[in-house]
Amino acid sequence: MKRIHIKKPDIKGFFSKIRNLKKEDIKRHWKERKERRQKILEERRNSRFAKKMQPVYRMMDRFSLPLHYVLACILNFFIEVISRHSFFEAWEYLTGSPKVFLFNAFLIFATFSIVYLVRRRLFARILLSVFWLFLGTCNGYLLLKRVTPFNAQDLKVLSDALSLTGNYFNTFELILLIVGIAAVVLWVISMWRRGGQYTGKMHRFIALLGVVFWIGAYVLLTNFAIDKRVVSNYFGNIAFAYEDYGFPYCFTASIFNTGISKPSGYSEETMMEISNDREITKNETGRSEEQLPNIMFVQLESFFDPTEVEWLQFSEDPIPNLRKMFNEYSSGYFKAPSVGAGTANTEFEVLTGMSMRFFGPGEYPYKTYAKTKTLESAATALTSLGYGTEALHNNGGNFYSRAQVFNHMGFDHFTSKEFMNILQTTPNGWATDDILVPNIMESMDTTEGQDFVFTISVQGHGEYPTEKKIENPEIVVSGVEDEGERNAWEYYVNMVHEMDKFAGELIEAVEERDEPTVLVFYGDHLPTMGLEAKDLKSKYLYNTNYVIWDNIGLEKKDMNLAAYQIMAEVFERLDIHSGTVFNYHQERRQTKNYLADLELLQYDLLYGEQYVYGDKGCPITEGHMVMGVKDAAITEVVEQLDGTYSIYGENFTKQSKVYINDEKQSGTFLNNTRIDLKDSKLEDGDIIKVAQVGSSNTIFRESVEYEYNDGILTEVAKEADAVETGRNAFIDKETKK
Repeated sequence: MKRIHIKKPDIKGFFSKIRNLKKEDIKRHWKERKERRQKILEERRNSRFAKKMQPVYRMMDRFSLPLHYVLACILNFFIEVISRHSFFEAWEYLTGSPKVFLFNAFLIFATFSIVYLVRRRLFARILLSVFWLFLGTCNGYLLLKRVTPFNAQDLKVLSDALSLTGNYFNTFELILLIVGIAAVVLWVISMWRRGGQYTGKMHRFIALLGVVFWIGAYVLLTNFAIDKRVVSNYFGNIAFAYEDYGFPYCFTASIFNTGISKPSGYSEETMMEISNDREITKNETGRSEEQLPNIMFVQLESFFDPTEVEWLQFSEDPIPNLRKMFNEYSSGYFKAPSVGAGTANTEFEVLTGMSMRFFGPGEYPYKTYAKTKTLESAATALTSLGYGTEALHNNGGNFYSRAQVFNHMGFDHFTSKEFMNILQTTPNGWATDDILVPNIMESMDTTEGQDFVFTISVQGHGEYPTEKKIENPEIVVSGVEDEGERNAWEYYVNMVHEMDKFAGELIEAVEERDEPTVLVFYGDHLPTMGLEAKDLKSKYLYNTNYVIWDNIGLEKKDMNLAAYQIMAEVFERLDIHSGTVFNYHQERRQTKNYLADLELLQYDLLYGEQYVYGDKGCPITEGHMVMGVKDAAITEVVEQLDGTYSIYGENFTKQSKVYINDEKQSGTFLNNTRIDLKDSKLEDGDIIKVAQVGSSNTIFRESVEYEYNDGILTEVAKEADAVETGRNAFIDKETKK
């Protein structure tokens, strides 16, 4: 047997060569390398194989357009395989809806017209193919974790999504993702060098006209397809739309079809008629100030009554507290605008009274309009009647741009998880809802009069694990044969059971407060459990549940309500007539052209001329909200024996960060009164402060500043033009300077 000898590396010689390298040596090396590369390429071009393939290449170039379409069909098929997680489902889609399939392939084909603008055509084809497959892969993976598919609006919250990678990726998946992306990038780069170049004459002007032609052809074809109902430009359910109309079309529609298109018949005369000569802009109530109750809305993440599922059985009632409320107070089905996801859109409907059905497919107004512009909401409607308005959420303040959105909606305060000492989380890593009760009470203590409190929970958030995460569940689920599916349902139902406990605890806290209160609980959408309409007692996938609890003797009145109607209904029962859209619902809900006129009203308020407001203008022109309701404070800095520092104070949370001379320090949160600094060095004259920091290093709220001298802290007096406490997140950095 032949022995293999491994040559010992000459490390010493290698470093010796490095030390003695000259500029001429480097130039010669790269010249020789280039010459070798040119020689290899020349040999390849003149090889026997290359010569045999030249007629093939000429034919492919001559028939590149039809070949592009074939490639587009292949790519479209594999995109659907990835999106549907099944080769057979993709094949069924191709054979069952061939017109839709070919229409989507035409879009991909139109993008391939770009290759004629460059010489490296093979590389351009590869790059475009990778791009489409990457989008399809993103969609496929997201559909494994949630019901809502990948759309363009997801890119607008990319930074927030990155902060939640731990909730959607395990360590192995993250490593696999990074390695996979790196491998693809390296391969694409290598193809830049290996792909060769088109050697014929370039006609870039003609090629540019071709790009315009094929994109224009796609636009015309889209309009034709919509007219012939091959596809639709209204997505009642975005997940179903992607299944029916294909990923390429739906994703593209989410980019370009946003906002509300101008409805036919829009004019000042029409809006005067709809608004009853601007009568619906009134803000009034038939109750005296003393008779007005606190109004509280609690949005329960992915909540609905599990007993609505026909085939599920439970060891005991998973929602005893809410069940008692359903029986004793006004309740019914709550029609959400989405299934399995879309929390922010349910919020938008509830808070504004506007319907999502008139917006572009897959749009989230929280990511578009409301992120940058002010608009009326329940907060502005109740502020006009003297209410204090607070929002709370046990998740990050930047997620769905809520900090900005709630500011634009006119809230006074927003308490996010950055201001909560969250000690308990679910097995999936989400904060439990019990933390909300003390924070709600604390938030209400900031005002002397009535409060409007809007609370968003997060405990019930998916995904729901198919492995057993709860060893001794309080609620045992049966009726599901598959073990993984049963584990997922058992996990979800026990999270719902915890939400029910939270609802009971909140009611107790409100009763102890002994103030007139109306409290509304509702679910934002069904969970991501693959439910079909036939599985539910209501036979409708958009139905969750709501209940209106009160301690002021409201008559029990059961009815089904849409998300955009519920605020107006609560206002109506309290004899409150405030907020343009809410007044519209109260006056026009049972009338002819109710929804058509609602579309006109929404367009006028958001994208039109705001004829309804007249000379008075929009009730809200700028936000005034502050983050949180109390300041963190530093009381003492103690130098430890090892030279590190401990910061003592009050109201610290895990998101509290210490700044020295405006530089964030590395520290360890111990409890709400102590933060230990790791590698910091303090000198006399240094300025210290603590801030509540959200994702993307957003400073939501800062303490006062302290000057450090000889271990003693002295509060620094604020300048006259200093930023108001709690307004940091809404002040441009340049302005602050």
